[in-house]
This record gives sequence, C-alpha cells and structure tokens, in this order.
Amino acid sequence: MFQLKIHLNKNNCPNYEKIKYILNESPDLMCRTLEVGGDCLEVIFMKNLIKHEFLNEYVIKYIQQLPKEYITFSYLLKNIPMDEVKTNFDEQEVISSLLKGFVYIYLSVESKAFMVNCTNPIERSIEKAETESLVYGPKISFTESLTSNIKIIRQNLKDSNLCTDELEIGERAKKQVRIIYIKDIADDDILKTLKERFEKIKTDDISDSSVLAQCLEDNHYSFFPQFILTELPDRFLYSILNGRIGVLIDRSPVAIIGPANFLSFFESTEDIYLRWSLSTFIRFIRLFAMVGSLLFTAFYVATITYHFELIPSKLLIIIGQSRSQVPFPPLLEALLLEFLIELLREAGARLPSKVGQTMGIVGGIVIGQATVEAGLTSNILIIIVAFSALGAFMAPIYEMGTAIRVARFPFIILAGIWGLNGIIIGVCVLMVHLLKLTSLNKPYLAPLYPFRIEDLKYFLIRLPHHFYMKRPIVNRPLNAIRTRWKSKKTEKDLDEF
Repeated sequence: MFQLKIHLNKNNCPNYEKIKYILNESPDLMCRTLEVGGDCLEVIFMKNLIKHEFLNEYVIKYIQQLPKEYITFSYLLKNIPMDEVKTNFDEQEVISSLLKGFVYIYLSVESKAFMVNCTNPIERSIEKAETESLVYGPKISFTESLTSNIKIIRQNLKDSNLCTDELEIGERAKKQVRIIYIKDIADDDILKTLKERFEKIKTDDISDSSVLAQCLEDNHYSFFPQFILTELPDRFLYSILNGRIGVLIDRSPVAIIGPANFLSFFESTEDIYLRWSLSTFIRFIRLFAMVGSLLFTAFYVATITYHFELIPSKLLIIIGQSRSQVPFPPLLEALLLEFLIELLREAGARLPSKVGQTMGIVGGIVIGQATVEAGLTSNILIIIVAFSALGAFMAPIYEMGTAIRVARFPFIILAGIWGLNGIIIGVCVLMVHLLKLTSLNKPYLAPLYPFRIEDLKYFLIRLPHHFYMKRPIVNRPLNAIRTRWKSKKTEKDLDEF
C-alpha cells in the first residue's frame, strides 16, 4: 500500500504536494480536501483524464452523504459505487494509475488509501474498414480502444476457452497488450515463443501495433512481413479459430496475427463468403499479379537489352519505333518511370482523400503522356509499369504489396546488368531467403515447404465448405477437428422397382 512518511493535517495536503513534485508541478493535477465526520479525505486526480460526472456523483457526493460512522476505509472499499477499486499499490503504481484516469483517495485518521477508476477515454465509434475494403461480409473494423476491441471479439466468439492474457509494455509510455487465443486450439510452443519475445522488448514506448509486430519478428532485415496486420475482426476471429494467436495493443486499431506464412498474405476474408470456384480464380489472379508486378518490368529490360531475339519481329519493330527517340538505355528508362510511379503513389496517399484521388488520376495521365511526347520513355514501358503498379495493389495485405514494390527494383537492376541470367539469380536468392524465413519459428513458405497437401485448400485454392473438416496442420492446432460434416442422402423422385 502506498503510504507517505509525512503526517497529514487539516491545513495542507502533503500527499498532493508529493505527487505534484513527482509529476513536475503539473497544472492538471488537482486535489479536493473533504472534511466528513471528523475525518479529512484527500481526493487527488488529473482533471483532464477523468470523467467529472463520475467523480462528483459517485465519489464526492456519495462520501458526503454517508453518516459519520460509515466514513471508514473498509466500508468505503466495499460500498463505493465504482466498478474498479485498487487497494494494494506502491508509489510508482499510484503515479501511473493517476495518469490513466484513476482517483486517489486518502483517509487521514486510518492512514489508508485506495484508488477508483474514473477514466474518461477518448474513443472513436465503430466504423467501416478503410485499408481492407470488402464487398461481402461484415464491414466493421477495430478501433483505438482496447476495451471496445475485446468486446467485439467476445460478442462474436462466445467460447469459455477464449483467453485474453494481459501484458504491459513500454518503460515510460506504458500500454496494455492482450494476447488472444483459444486455449484448446492454439499450440503451446507458439504461445510460449510469443511471450518470450514480449519479455525481450525493453523500450520507452510502442506507438502502434505495426511497430510491435516489427519488434516481434524473427528476421528484422527482411523485406517481407512476418505477421499479418488487420483491422477486420472477422479475419482476426477466423485466424484464431484456425490455431493462430492474435495480439491487440491499446490505442491501435490494427491487430497482429501470427504465425504467418507467405500465401496467407494473398488471402482475403471475402474468399470465404464467395463461391469456391470464384474464390479460387481470384486467388490465382492475385498470385499472377504478384509475379507480374515483381518480374514484368525486369523481363522487359532484360529482353530489350540482351535478348531481343526472343521478341517476335513485328513486335520488335513496334518497340524499336517507340524507343527511337528515347535517349536513355532501357535500365535507366525503367528506373525513371518506376520512380515517377512511386512518387505519384506516395503523393496521392499523403494528400487529403479527394485531392489525392485527383492527383493520382490526373498526375498519371499527364506525366505519362508528357514523358512519351518528350521522348523520355516509350509507350510499351508505360503499359508494363502500369501493370506492375496494379499488380502490387492486388495483395489484400498492404505490407505485402509494399514488399513487392521494394523487391521490384533489385530485379530491374539485375536484369539491366546480366539480362535473364540476372533475373534467375534474383529469383534463386529470393527463394533461398523465403525458405530460411520463419514466423514465430514456423516455416514461412508452409504449406509449400514443408509440403502439406492437405493445407493447400486453405492457402492456395478454395474448395466447397464440406472439405474443411480439419484445421490447417501448419498452425499445429491442439484440436485438429474443425467440423463434422454430415453428408445428405440423395432422395430419388421416382420409385424404383
């Protein structure tokens, strides 16, 4: 219990003075001294962090209306109409609790104190997801309030085995973290590994879940994300039901899901709601777009520079006429246009939404037309770079699209130096890197490596729902059975004799 060594008298508030000294004379710290029934109570709080209606109605007014014999520590502790009350705390916890919106109440006669929660959190109402837009399925997204996010999860998953382990990270700016999993499904080794990673994080502040995900990664130097970041509760629930573990941090609207594998970044929750044939087709489109975005521009540079014999003669004449006025070699031309596309993308993202959309459309048309007319680039390359830019947007997870954008430039440089041999070298280096990469010590390329044919229906293709009777093996679930599908007997219209 937090107790001060100096004695209290009715003319001053030494508890308040000491706390104010620790908080560097903060003008937001307030103290109300109440003289009730012969006792003197200090009520200390941060005026900008509490809900004053709670303080006035359920603390001050309640205490003032009590008879003299009821103004005791034990009675107030049991009967004060507040949902969260703290009694055992040290000096540091008093300061941190005050900064969270608690009210400190000290009774001078008994020299005892307790704290009540009068927090007034700033919360955003539940809105539609912005970065992961869907046509079918729930549209709500997580908010910056950890309490609201937990409420959303528990309302959608009413399971007694749902665990929400509480942690606190940050040496100076402390934030609450919840590790969320289903006890009889999630693998204990994965959970143990994740908690060990949390114990190693020693920093002043974790500003957002994206920063926390980077601190938890196995390889901090890789282009590729090793955790799934999502603002959709349905994706979060689908993942933990399949054996993964989720992490939520206070003041962040994005959840962390792990372990992740490469193909899971090309899944969308919309795949579950669409028919299986359409979902499979869209998944292959995403993978084709990813490969095209990564290699198409590099292949153009390689063929124009070293392997023009691979181009059909009629197409070669068209390309030659288009490049006849271009003063730059193909490598420099491709890098210049890719750089312009990235500038337009970043400018459109940083500007206000209405201006950003106009900037992206008008800027792309004007700059593309101007560079062709000025002879700085060819028409063919404009089409190829536009295809590469669109392919990067096909990834449902923004971090994977960004990784593809970054990895595209080394492939272009290798193609400009060694042609198709350079592209092959780049692909080999990329494959070795992905084979060595892990997420929470689990293979990043699973179920392709190690090969698990049963899990391909979760990551590469989509099948009808009655094929999903077991959870993915790559997540090592404790309970592998997902559903027991009962086949329906066929009823014949005509009697058989």
